[in-house]
Amino acid sequence: MPHASAVITLMINAARKAAKGLRRDFGEVEALQVSKKGASDFVTAADLKSEQSIFEDLSKARPKYGFVMEERGEIEGPDNSNRWVVDPLDGTTNFLHGLPHYAISIALERDRQPFAGVVYNPASDEIFWAEKGEGAFLNDRRLRVSARKDLDGALFATGLPFKGRPGLARSLKETEAVLSATSGVRRWGAAALDLAFVAAGRFDAYWERGLSPWDVSAGIVLVREAGGFVSEIEGGATPAFAGSILAANAEIFEKAKLLLAGA
Repeated sequence: MPHASAVITLMINAARKAAKGLRRDFGEVEALQVSKKGASDFVTAADLKSEQSIFEDLSKARPKYGFVMEERGEIEGPDNSNRWVVDPLDGTTNFLHGLPHYAISIALERDRQPFAGVVYNPASDEIFWAEKGEGAFLNDRRLRVSARKDLDGALFATGLPFKGRPGLARSLKETEAVLSATSGVRRWGAAALDLAFVAAGRFDAYWERGLSPWDVSAGIVLVREAGGFVSEIEGGATPAFAGSILAANAEIFEKAKLLLAGA
């Protein structure tokens, strides 16, 4: 593996340790699919165990850093410049249904800007990592966004609201516009991995609304360090906090922004 800084090494180790429990629990979830009780409570417990493991490891190594976590919320630390942003199980619905497309996402914010990120899919043993100014990597391989220039050959990813969440009509209009101009749209259900796949050149672009910082902070670093662009869908500069995000390679980015605006 290329030389990783102390902070990246810490994040990778915390993700790998938490993933051991998730792998065991994922095997149990697959068996629970045939039961009448279902797996929802079990998955909630798995999520909490993963978060606790990450919290303990990061707190021990950097006791002054704060946290923003999906389950615990915001925890202030004495160090006002640095805080961890953690999603212990991104792709919960996939996990619940026994689909091996889920991730642990850990980001380090520095002065409220994403600075370093790790996205780990335990099912595939793919660990995506990046630090500002140091590049982006998949395991030991340097990452670059795709070089595709034209929308008609581009593959986009997105997420759609579910279970009565607001914004479905708008998302469907945007999806229709993208489908009419590109080679396709994928909805895989894990925002952190969608961004990691843009960084790896697997997707040419990704957009979504209704997100939280723990969904996207690590992925933002990955895309930028792989040579891509990231902003709010309307072009704002704080996609980690604004609730909407657009990520793409440099050639597709402005075209995607115009396409979504027209929807």
